[in-house]
Amino acid sequence: MIELISESRCIKCNICVSVCPTNVFDAVTESLPIIARQSDCQTCFMCELYCPANALYVAPQVEPLSTVQEKELEEAGLLGSYRNSVGWGNKQTSVASRDETDKVLKQLKK
Repeated sequence: MIELISESRCIKCNICVSVCPTNVFDAVTESLPIIARQSDCQTCFMCELYCPANALYVAPQVEPLSTVQEKELEEAGLLGSYRNSVGWGNKQTSVASRDETDKVLKQLKK
């Protein structure tokens, strides 16, 4: 579930607002977006994937966390961590380049 928009990292591009399939965010003129409908979050990570500033934290839990501290998330390297783990973005190596599904499929056809 979406838990945090980093005030210090957000560049106010509103990409998260645009890509969210369940309309969780509201754009705010000249300010960072707000998490307006957190309970509608489907934990799809699209907002985190598309955020060019790694300013979002989506927790894998389906229920809101009781406390989320930006400083702790930053220190733990969790802001934008899903995006980084799948290699999405500039100067990243996509994990798709390591996909070996084709080898498994070839073995199944034998």
